Amino acid sequence: MSYNTFGRVFRFTTWGESHGPALGVVVDGCPPGIALSEADIQPYLDKRRPGQSRFTTQRQEPDQVRILSGVFEGRTTGTPISLMIENVDQRSKDYSEVAVAYRPGHADYAYDAKYGFRDYRGGGRSSARETAARVAAGAIARLVIPEVTITGWVEAIGHAPILYSRFDAAEIDRNAFFSPDAEAAAQWETLVDAARKAGSSLGATVTCEATGVPAGWGAPLYAKLDSELAAAIMSINAVKGIEIGDGFAAALATGEANADPMRPGADGPEFLANHAGGIAGGISTGQPVRVRAAFKPTSSILTPVETINRAGEAAEIRTKGRHDPCVGIRGVPVVEAMMALVLADQKLLHRAQVG
Repeated sequence: MSYNTFGRVFRFTTWGESHGPALGVVVDGCPPGIALSEADIQPYLDKRRPGQSRFTTQRQEPDQVRILSGVFEGRTTGTPISLMIENVDQRSKDYSEVAVAYRPGHADYAYDAKYGFRDYRGGGRSSARETAARVAAGAIARLVIPEVTITGWVEAIGHAPILYSRFDAAEIDRNAFFSPDAEAAAQWETLVDAARKAGSSLGATVTCEATGVPAGWGAPLYAKLDSELAAAIMSINAVKGIEIGDGFAAALATGEANADPMRPGADGPEFLANHAGGIAGGISTGQPVRVRAAFKPTSSILTPVETINRAGEAAEIRTKGRHDPCVGIRGVPVVEAMMALVLADQKLLHRAQVG
């Protein structure tokens, strides 16, 4: 399988499977001399770690990261940084039915059609487990862009959105849903519990904002900051849509309503709106960079679904095992990581071109 690498200057390659002995990532292109230890990475992995509440998969993985290379005396050397995370709580027997029949909505059939062979244990590379490696790489990327602050949150679960009039950034880390709206989080408890008990699942919308991004990062036409972000976030398993700024709502607006008016400011222009999500012409404007990602409902569900087996015969499947009733919840630190990885890459590209 090819295409396991992302980035241009700051590049990372993930490896490993959901039910293999370990998974990990190799980060290449990181500047030398940056202070780095496992303690800089672990807090982000802890945010993504499974089994922390009844609203996520009950797979118990400590997700302890080990740095294997690229760091000497506590600082990056400029050589490839290899990180490893061991898998300790696999139950491959739960996937005996998946070995012979395809889960509708999952990558089972597509992988089989392409390769004629697949790792059915937990989905192999198509599992959300792969994203732990991205989060580890994203923690390093954040150290390359200390001027940037990245914050993600769940904006909606199913048809139940937050109210931005109740937005409280401090609330995001106080509940199991990464919700900035305490009342929405309480409502989501009931929704996700009901889906889990019914053997079903729910989708979610995740929003991520990066503040402190200076004007000038990105490039026309084929390395646009927004196209790089779109590719990065769409590469996350279970993401089926992305919007930059107003996204599809921009198609409903008039030119004057969609404009981001500017006035003179002490340190450059002051923007009166941010419909463009901090990006114009593929280049950052200095405003907050904002993206929204749509996570589909988890395909591994206990509700029986019609399918076919590998022989092409009609079948029915219900997926046993431990699965997220709403995978978008743990998608928040993953979207944050991909934002950090793209911005670190774009910062280094910008420096390489214009100094």
